[in-house]
Amino acid sequence: MRSPSFITLEQAPTLAALFRERVRRSPDRTAYIQFDRERERWVEHDWRDTAIQVARWQQALRASGLEKGDRVMIMCRNSWEWVICDQAVLGLGLVLVPVFVNDRPDNIAWIADDCGAALLVIEGPEQWRALAPVLERLETVHTIVTLQPVPAKHPKLRALDSWLPARGDGLAEEECAPRELATIVYTSGTTGRPKGVMLSHHNILWDIHAALKLFDIGEDNLFLSFLPLSHTFERTVGYYLPMVCGAAIAYNRSIAQLAEDLAIIRPTLMISVPRIFERIYGRIMEKLRREPPLKRKLFLQAVEVGWRKFERDQGRGGWSPQLLLHPLLDRLVGAKVRQRLGGRLRFTVCGGAALSPEVACLFIGLGIPVQQGYGLTETSPVISANPLEDNLPASVGIPLPGVEVKLGEENELLVRSPAVMLGYWNNPEATAAMIDTDGWLHTGDKAHIDDNGHIHITGRLKEIIVLATGEKIPPADMENAIALDPLIDQAMVIGEGRPYLAALVVLNPEAFARLAEELDLDPDDPSSRRDPRVQKAALIRVQERTREFPGYARIHRVAVLDEPMTPENGLLTPTLKLRRNRVLECHSEEVARLYEGH
Repeated sequence: MRSPSFITLEQAPTLAALFRERVRRSPDRTAYIQFDRERERWVEHDWRDTAIQVARWQQALRASGLEKGDRVMIMCRNSWEWVICDQAVLGLGLVLVPVFVNDRPDNIAWIADDCGAALLVIEGPEQWRALAPVLERLETVHTIVTLQPVPAKHPKLRALDSWLPARGDGLAEEECAPRELATIVYTSGTTGRPKGVMLSHHNILWDIHAALKLFDIGEDNLFLSFLPLSHTFERTVGYYLPMVCGAAIAYNRSIAQLAEDLAIIRPTLMISVPRIFERIYGRIMEKLRREPPLKRKLFLQAVEVGWRKFERDQGRGGWSPQLLLHPLLDRLVGAKVRQRLGGRLRFTVCGGAALSPEVACLFIGLGIPVQQGYGLTETSPVISANPLEDNLPASVGIPLPGVEVKLGEENELLVRSPAVMLGYWNNPEATAAMIDTDGWLHTGDKAHIDDNGHIHITGRLKEIIVLATGEKIPPADMENAIALDPLIDQAMVIGEGRPYLAALVVLNPEAFARLAEELDLDPDDPSSRRDPRVQKAALIRVQERTREFPGYARIHRVAVLDEPMTPENGLLTPTLKLRRNRVLECHSEEVARLYEGH
């Protein structure tokens, strides 16, 4: 049975109506918790305080000449102010366009021009300095509001304190239809330029209510938010969903302080990507390697027995005498690990990329339920998830109630639901390629659906790299761009399941000979290609050739190969396409070095 604080889709058919209803029902309840760096303490904000600030922002937006349908960009970290900006925009019938706080200036300028943004909200001096080279290209942007003081003067720049009025006139109630555009979220496209995914109020809210049919979340929960709100995953599941339920949200100070914040905030729910679990897993395993053999054995046994208990609880495993040891092992091992994560986690939702079975097994075995899910920005974003009582970690779960799925040609997963986007902004051709005339969205992922309805992703129709952060990058476009450089003949971008992109490159013999001469190296000596100065020169060229791609598609490291990739050595097909798996196998040592320490 739902809590009285739960807001139904009928009671709040738009995101602005949802906020107004939440303020009406829970004015004095804690809504957001944030660390105040000036006062050096955590501060709680209730719904009434939040509404007062939203009203001030709305008055300032009106005074800036914005009208319904205008686009507002935000380039800030997760914060109470991010929420205030979003709600002010939504309440006036404006359209929010979120971008990464550290995205490349060129990409910001391109997005601003593509969506015709009228106003840009930035965090502070760091973002202002980054935008300096492209300010003249922000032609449609007439106002840039900065949350933190910026030691600069510019006709478009406004400090938040001077831009906001002393008080607002109360929350706006701009009439907005549920199926009107709420936000444009730019996601990587196959041309190297991002595509603007158009999501309506109904798209997002329908997806939330479908997800809540699988998960019971009440107002007594506390979320810890650390994935960027520019991600639709965090925005839908980690921001709007708690508002529907009346739950509070605390904002992580930084990824470096995540472990500390977990212990302080003690969240009950967390939205994550595999990379976070992999980092914790890595620390645990590294610490374990330094422990005495007996302690290592105890830990591994606790994980094994915990996993057996999980499988039995899920109805997939029988009874074993080992299960008798679970209470003791859990007290000695599992409870201590859970305590370091705050001690109150009911479960965590993991999406954006595949979580390795080893990592899932460890956390679940230690009593930390990890629920994998799957989705796309184009589906608002959740398509499927593993419920607590039907959790198959090897899968990405079952479709949300009301989401239709089927397999198309080559076992491509097709999806149809009210959460499917309105289309791509200014790109009807890409929209038609993504959504067919019957309304089926083509995910590009190959899948298998088992007898119990669980979806298993088995591959991709088009080669796409999914980083551990969940970002999706089509490597072919980047490789084509890199190969245009005179120094580089061949390139293969890598990074599947990794924290960042890297590249394997083959240098042009003549160009390399000239570079070697400049560096006083012997071009005929294979070791010369591994000289750090050559590697650095290649990396600089690669980064220059790929600077037009989104910020998360930056290539961090390069390995220069000794020999070209050819059909003769099996690394290219007869039609000269990369045999990616064979290249990875052949150059596994180089790949390992590219990711040492990560």
